Amino acid sequence: MKVTIDNISIEVEAGTTILNAARMIGGDIVPPAMCYYSKLQGSGGKCRTCLVKVSQGSEKDPRPMPKLVASCRTTVMDGMVVQNITSPEVIEARKGVVEMLLINHPLDCPVCDQAGECHLQDLGYEHGAAKTRYEFDRRTFDKIDIGDKIQLHMTRCILCYRCVFTADQITDHRIHGILNRGDHSEISTYIQKAVDNDFSGNVIDVCPVGALTDKTFRFKNRVWFTKPVEAHRDCETEGCCGKVTLWYKGEDVIRVTGRKDEYGEVEEFICNTCRFDKKKTADWVIEGPRKVSNKSVISANHYETLKPLPVVKANPLLQEANKEQFERETRL
Repeated sequence: MKVTIDNISIEVEAGTTILNAARMIGGDIVPPAMCYYSKLQGSGGKCRTCLVKVSQGSEKDPRPMPKLVASCRTTVMDGMVVQNITSPEVIEARKGVVEMLLINHPLDCPVCDQAGECHLQDLGYEHGAAKTRYEFDRRTFDKIDIGDKIQLHMTRCILCYRCVFTADQITDHRIHGILNRGDHSEISTYIQKAVDNDFSGNVIDVCPVGALTDKTFRFKNRVWFTKPVEAHRDCETEGCCGKVTLWYKGEDVIRVTGRKDEYGEVEEFICNTCRFDKKKTADWVIEGPRKVSNKSVISANHYETLKPLPVVKANPLLQEANKEQFERETRL
């Protein structure tokens, strides 16, 4: 079936979501996704950052959908026409979603180990306002210890559920989840039990923010000061691919992660032995430097000067709403 996204048409199979159809096209038209993860069944539909406008439902029924829809949960129809970055309504709605995600999120990027790899940091730079309108106390949680390998910062969590799906689908048993309801919801473990199994470290890789970080890498270095190198080993743990990214500081391996694609998703999951115990070059077969986008903070060591989208340039209301962002003349 045929779907058109931002004036670009593509043929896809039935059952394909709008988000995955956009990823097949690639480029700037791909909606951001904070909760959807292609490797995890049932993920998506929670963060609303991937909202798009369906201006034509299908060839048989050309009526537009009355509201913006989550592209990660909406399947395409033959003849569907979708607007993402060409819709002023979508751009403004996405800005509102980012503002809501940042209401309770602490602005502690300077001390967060996820800085430079944080999807919310990227979205905040692209769509966030320069100043907050929130005047109340931010939501806070008591610190809990979930083990000697994983650090939980619940105040940074956006409740994307990725870590819960990961534990459900790639580990033998899950001992953490979402407790309580509404504004009191939090990631926690059953009676403070430690998260400890062969694949528990993968919750670090799937977390889009700094809520779950690697304790063995904690405060050791900024990610943009390290050198990522792809490597592999013959791992004896069943289910582990043994393909990783080694993060070097000088001659030392200071962190090991799963390999990630252009959308920040791990290609294959790795075990805790590879992640936490194998931090010597001799443990690995080195393949070569990891390819990093030129726009990435990791390679550029800064964010590029923000450039307004064409739809913003053509809309006076959006120009005024984003005036502070587009007047930035220096790189961050």
